[in-house]
Amino acid sequence: MKICAICGKNYIKSRNSKLYQRKSKYRFTFFTVKKKSPFPEVSMQEIVQQIKGKQVAQKKFPFLLKDRIIFPPQLNLEQSSSEKTALYKSRILKGKKFIDLTSGFGIDAYYLSQNFDEITLVEQNSDLLEIVEHNWDILDKKAKFLNQKLEDFLNDNKAYFNVVYLDPARRDNNKNKVFLLEDLSPNIIEIQEELRLISDEVVIKLSPLIDLKYLVSVLKGIFRIEIIAVKNDVKEVVVFLSKENSENIICNCVNLESDESVFTFNWGDEENTAAEYSEPEKFIYIPNNSILKAGIFNLISQRFGLKKLHPNTHIYTSNEKVNDFPGRILEVEVIDAKQIKKKSQFNIISKNYPLKPEEIKRKYGLKDGGDQYLIFTQSKKGKIIIKSV
Repeated sequence: MKICAICGKNYIKSRNSKLYQRKSKYRFTFFTVKKKSPFPEVSMQEIVQQIKGKQVAQKKFPFLLKDRIIFPPQLNLEQSSSEKTALYKSRILKGKKFIDLTSGFGIDAYYLSQNFDEITLVEQNSDLLEIVEHNWDILDKKAKFLNQKLEDFLNDNKAYFNVVYLDPARRDNNKNKVFLLEDLSPNIIEIQEELRLISDEVVIKLSPLIDLKYLVSVLKGIFRIEIIAVKNDVKEVVVFLSKENSENIICNCVNLESDESVFTFNWGDEENTAAEYSEPEKFIYIPNNSILKAGIFNLISQRFGLKKLHPNTHIYTSNEKVNDFPGRILEVEVIDAKQIKKKSQFNIISKNYPLKPEEIKRKYGLKDGGDQYLIFTQSKKGKIIIKSV
């Protein structure tokens, strides 16, 4: 196996937990991994950790691709927000004092604190906090760094903040993923009142799998929910709490790195909305995944003047094209199964249909890809096949 060596001026964490600067200068070269590191003071594990960090940073947080930046272990990289989602959230928040109570690798804190004068980062992992403090020094960004457990900080704290931010750990003691707020670390339900007492606004990043109705039922003071997707992949749900209980919750469905606008609605709008139904007309509309996550299936129909195919088929249709729809728009025709030629190439979509895309491909002998779509779904009259034109 060949690996690119860490080289040039770079800080690497040594075995004695001190940060040091390598004085030797090397060009990027390749060496064969054998039994030990080519550098006496640095283990192979530490070198590989930096290589993996740079690889992750290229896509997830390219602003860290600078000399002397240090990357943490793989799990910390995986749990960090992307630069794209952090930058979006940063445009929402501003004030004087910002604190991140679960700072981790500090990606969210770096961006969310851009519009604040005083920044505090709390992290119980001393090694991780040391890396973040070093990186922020390289990036010329100032903050107060506290190596404390969140619970200890809350017991000792007497300060007041404009914004408190948390990204709770979503794994239990056995490293299994958890989603309910009471199973997270920290337990958000237990500390929510305390958080609301020390801040104007509490912002909590949660799993994209969190159930929104459950969320609204167990948290107090919610006034805003952001459902954030990147390229139609829902990455996180972010909930905003205020000191006062709000009668109105504003929800935003966001699909970053697309040309789709943010879709905004009020919590509860869906319950007071009914949809019309129709067989497929000239155009069909498939909502992006942030819309589907929000569960606003009837509201989308009403807001854009579209008709649904079936109560459980979240595909919409119209004769006139609606250009600002937050999702995919296709001009289509309904076809018979006999019209499908074997070895044809399609992007297969299955919605409210007994067979999955892979099963459909095997049944009809289809190849995946190309420019055309073949949609297997259901209208009120029964199962149908729709082809894009």
